[in-house]
Amino acid sequence: MEPLDPANPADLPPVDPLELAAELRLAIGTLVRRLRADDELPQNQAAVLGLLVREGPRTTSELAELQRVRHQSMARTVALLTETGLIEQRRHATDGRKVLLAATEAGTTALYAQRARREGRIAAALVERLTPDEQRLLQESVALLHRLA
Repeated sequence: MEPLDPANPADLPPVDPLELAAELRLAIGTLVRRLRADDELPQNQAAVLGLLVREGPRTTSELAELQRVRHQSMARTVALLTETGLIEQRRHATDGRKVLLAATEAGTTALYAQRARREGRIAAALVERLTPDEQRLLQESVALLHRLA
């Protein structure tokens, strides 16, 4: 019997999608938790800022729906972000009863700084823990992760 050739896909055992999914979930979850450990903004606040920066002003109700939380929970998050100057309230252009929330310049800066810190930690880990060939393999795999998302 000839030895298995890992370079030949036909020689590799079939992939169990559920096992792969579990391993992927575990690895991504661990990475995300480690990256969040040093965050200055709590996850719920960073998520709201991210939405406002990406998609523009929203009402508290819209944010709650997008984040799938109760209105009361979002109101607390909005209050904290407003108190720290990371978001501001604006009157709705066509409906005076509504108040829109928008990221301030300080909020956008804080969000981008947190993202830059995370990306820096990932880049450092790539250099410290992966060979150049492994880095290229991971780079190719990013497209696959985007397709899964």
